[in-house]
Amino acid sequence: MTDTNHTRKLFETEPAAYVEVVIPLALPKNYTWSVPPDLLAAVKPGCRVEVVLGKNKKYAGVVKRIHHDKPEAFEPKDILNVLDTEPIVFPEQQRLWEWMASYYSCSEGEVMQAALPTHLKLSSETVLLYNEEAGEDFSGLDEDEFLVAEALLIKNELKLAEVQQILDATHVYPVIKRLIEKKICFVWEELKSNYKEKKESYVLLSPEYHNEEKLAELINKKSKAPKQMELLLAFLHLMKTQGEVTQNDLLKKAGASLSQLKGLIQKDVVRVEKRSTDRIKYLPKIVQLDFTLSEAQQRAARQVDEVLSQKQVCLLHGVTASGKTLIYISLIAGLVKQGKQVLYMLPEIALTSQIIRRLQHFFGGHITVYHSKFNHSERLEIWNKVKSGEAKIIVGARSSLFLPFKDLGLIICDEEHDTSFKQQDPAPRYHARDAAIYYASLHHAKVLLGSATPSMETYFNAMSGKYGLVELLERFGQVELPKTEIIDTKKASSVRNKIIITPFLKDAIEGSLSQGKQVILFQNKRGYSPYQVCQACGWIPHCRYCDVSLTYHKLSNKLQCHYCGTVYPMISTCQACGNHHFVQHNFGTERIEESLQEQFPGVNIGRMDVDAVRGKNAHDTLIQSFEQKSIDILVGTQMVVKGLDFENVELVGILDADAILGFTDFRVNERAFQLMEQVSGRAGRKEKQGLVMIQVRNTAHPVLECVQQHDFKLFYKTEIDNRQRFFYPPYARLIKLTFKHKFNNIVVEAAEHYNSIVQPKWGKYLIGPAQPVVNRVRNQFLMELLFKLPKDSALISQAKQSIEESTAQLHQDKKFRSVAVIVDVDPL
Repeated sequence: MTDTNHTRKLFETEPAAYVEVVIPLALPKNYTWSVPPDLLAAVKPGCRVEVVLGKNKKYAGVVKRIHHDKPEAFEPKDILNVLDTEPIVFPEQQRLWEWMASYYSCSEGEVMQAALPTHLKLSSETVLLYNEEAGEDFSGLDEDEFLVAEALLIKNELKLAEVQQILDATHVYPVIKRLIEKKICFVWEELKSNYKEKKESYVLLSPEYHNEEKLAELINKKSKAPKQMELLLAFLHLMKTQGEVTQNDLLKKAGASLSQLKGLIQKDVVRVEKRSTDRIKYLPKIVQLDFTLSEAQQRAARQVDEVLSQKQVCLLHGVTASGKTLIYISLIAGLVKQGKQVLYMLPEIALTSQIIRRLQHFFGGHITVYHSKFNHSERLEIWNKVKSGEAKIIVGARSSLFLPFKDLGLIICDEEHDTSFKQQDPAPRYHARDAAIYYASLHHAKVLLGSATPSMETYFNAMSGKYGLVELLERFGQVELPKTEIIDTKKASSVRNKIIITPFLKDAIEGSLSQGKQVILFQNKRGYSPYQVCQACGWIPHCRYCDVSLTYHKLSNKLQCHYCGTVYPMISTCQACGNHHFVQHNFGTERIEESLQEQFPGVNIGRMDVDAVRGKNAHDTLIQSFEQKSIDILVGTQMVVKGLDFENVELVGILDADAILGFTDFRVNERAFQLMEQVSGRAGRKEKQGLVMIQVRNTAHPVLECVQQHDFKLFYKTEIDNRQRFFYPPYARLIKLTFKHKFNNIVVEAAEHYNSIVQPKWGKYLIGPAQPVVNRVRNQFLMELLFKLPKDSALISQAKQSIEESTAQLHQDKKFRSVAVIVDVDPL
């Protein structure tokens, strides 16, 4: 029997193989494809395969499992190709995807879309294929059609970009549509990868001159050609100091031209070769801890070790400036020496720049940063370094959780209370802190949560024994926590307008500046003025697409919607009464900056908000300017709150605490305490006790007493009692449904109809449906329905299943088919 016959016989006796594949679409369940016998040996779970779904639409999907169960409901298509020789994701990642999809009520395809770098997802490119049955008679075609048809006849296939080039136009779809209708061609989709390795030219000494005598002889000869001599000496110096010499470095150091380098190449003195290189430059790898922990820190570090030897999760509750970061660093050093990987998660990119510089001081090139500001190619290269185990310490925002860790030992979730850890849109709407705990369990790794103001859920879990708890209740160097003063703005404000800086705060700012100290002022509103009002009739300009007032940005002289981002020209005439006089109400960071410039001429003022730090490095540049004392007063939104460490700040001012305390949300007190305590924590972090001044009208608010005393436990006791009394987390579990549609009457009817479906079984657990505070965003009207469930896993699973079935039932009605139903598990 020949080898071919033997192989054919083997395939005939083996049962047909099928693969369950995750593709980047929101499909309720994963689709199944069949595996042709010639591809069976190459298919592995975690590898990408090329598949077709629908009419010739190609996708790069990830194989979840290989099985022999043929689907009964449909005839599966063959996979077209296997794109990887080795899996691109590990089994732990696929289990994380599956858990996320189940827990957060979304599809694995949506998780995959969020998890994989863009270059691993591949994009589908349109290809025109010539229809050979069309013949060569193009007399019935117009000029554009003829040009494309003739090119197709010659090449047999054309990419969309080639058609655009032929016609010298970008809008070519009408021409393609006519050619398809005339059966000259048909369309096919082709997967393409946009990733290209970065190549760099390296200059190498020719082998002949590795001999020192010959090199010396060459240098003597070159003395007659001074420019080439200078270039050669620069090359030898760089080779000695750097080891490897790039063409760019050499030309820059020698101040030489490419033609001068070519002279050395032609004489076989040096040669140039192209090499693959990293897009991101790394420092040399080190582990050097040049600090000593205080007694309190040493005690806390020992306790953390003890807790993590018994429990998977530990909460490190340390007051602001207690030195939690140094404890993290000492833990990281131990794990890196064991060859383990560590994920250091921070809530926002804004936090990473300062902490990266600190970590690089101790660990050098062991530090790898991963966040959304990197381009697609950089993110793929980081992904591969993590997958190979080369990257040991990864610092990143929530998306870093999806990286393919080879040997994960610890996840540190710093500022674990921060709401930025929760993904809002699009799905998966996951909480990175909670997902990290599950992901770590798959790797048998530990999780350390850190915060000065832990979330109610985390502290509840620590108090109930689910998590370990270690407390660090004194500041590093035994510096006292800042003194907090409450300023009653009722006594200083006019009836019409809020005062921006009260006389008490102004005096304190002058005092700090006179001592060479720096000041941070906090206001959680950007722009110049959150809204403006017609003086005659009270009309307020609103966004055309959202039910919110427009914020005035003086720097650009525009009005902007902070929900959808739409920018409008400045309005000078009231659209209701025609009056030309408007009054600016309330104040944002721009207006504060302007007011400070008027009150403190000659003082350097910086502003930290989304508008001021748009560039890739703008935030880091601003932080470094403040660290170097180039800025005296820093005004900012909550970006200035989050874990930043400035040793020269003595005074912190909270300009409008009422805005923080006035939200209509059951978490309002928790958020207010966290925000004000974190802002307070920026004051007096080294040597001298700092001062915090809070401007507020509602001076009797109970949260202010807890902030004044820096008493988290008092706050927790009061708040947890209220949560239990009114059955809110951590005693209940929430699932929020948001209904969206472009017509208000449709979305209201849809929500009411959905409620009637779920009411019989879940009525006692439902709140709503009702309109949210902002009931239209991006021209979509909104309604909300809240499930408030006991902490019963089986009941919660039933609720999720019921939500999925009820959504399908709602969409059976033609009237509600276009109503979007968004499920948010554990909403914030």
